[in-house]
Amino acid sequence: MARIVITGASSGIGEAGALALAQAGHDVVATVRTTEARTALLERASTSSVELEVVLLEVTDGDAVESVLDEVAQRAPIEVLINNAGVGVVGTLEELSMDQLRHALEVNFFAVAHATKVVLPAMRLAGQGRIITVTSVGGIVGQPFNEAYCAAKFAVEGLMESLAPMAATKGISVSVVEPGPVSTSFIANVSGIEGMLDADADAPYASQKAGYLSRAGNQFANAQSADEVAALLVEIVAAEQPAFRYQTSAWSTEFVATKLTDLDGSAVTSMTSTWIA
Repeated sequence: MARIVITGASSGIGEAGALALAQAGHDVVATVRTTEARTALLERASTSSVELEVVLLEVTDGDAVESVLDEVAQRAPIEVLINNAGVGVVGTLEELSMDQLRHALEVNFFAVAHATKVVLPAMRLAGQGRIITVTSVGGIVGQPFNEAYCAAKFAVEGLMESLAPMAATKGISVSVVEPGPVSTSFIANVSGIEGMLDADADAPYASQKAGYLSRAGNQFANAQSADEVAALLVEIVAAEQPAFRYQTSAWSTEFVATKLTDLDGSAVTSMTSTWIA
């Protein structure tokens, strides 16, 4: 059984993953942002008859990341890091503030890079370790009204894909997990979503937003559960030789395959253009 740190465990994939990994017998340290979330997760764990440790962490606070991970490692080596914390931002580039762009990158890219950087030295010295990052199909396929989110997820996919062969020379496996729509509170917490829902019909991108929201509603109506993604995390941790890239559903695999075989980009842009027609 492994000593695992998973970030962003307040709800959704992180919460389900922390519980599933603990249920599988792993020593799990889950990070959350608030005391309320910590209390709720501990109550869920108690109800599920599993034990895990829950600590407070704001992943964009670099000093806190180093302090928390170092303290956890002093008690027992971190064998698996699961970067799960993330934030969504909805809006096309013209509408987004630079602060929204930066925030998407801070949470979805820089925080992931920092946590990974902190655990790498000990894993390298131990000659083993696993780094698993929950990205998104949005890390493969750029999507209208998700410019900031996809940019951050593209960045973290590039970081991990580049790191993977280097880490492997030191016995460390690197994997990314690409969910599509998942039935969690994530969409309700997406920055910019309220403004999109209340958009003026005469706004410059009103018709495109209507098309986007219609498609998004249909997709999330058929979303997979967080428990399904959590089960995949358990499988990856247990795998003898984890792959680099995992999709979490047949839909996700079919979706990213469009991009991965699209040499000139026309297949993706033709597909996404229909979303806002």
